[in-house]
Amino acid sequence: MGTIRKLDENVNIVGTNLKRIRENCGLSQYDLCCKLELLGVTMYKADIYEIENNKRLVKDFESKALCLALGISLDELYADTDKYFEH
Repeated sequence: MGTIRKLDENVNIVGTNLKRIRENCGLSQYDLCCKLELLGVTMYKADIYEIENNKRLVKDFESKALCLALGISLDELYADTDKYFEH
């Protein structure tokens, strides 16, 4: 298995936003999993936890499904992530 590439020790750049948005929507990790399942995307609480804590990659279809489940745009999910590229 190959090495996972990281950006400043982060496996993804949306985890912090995902957690904030999910909590602002009043959803538990389980609730979010249920909404994703209705969209045909199977994710478990452990997946959500690992994404929110920058320990798991996010596939492109997962990021889109997360946005649909949360009623947000991709821009909102990726808000304030430019900071990861400023050195």
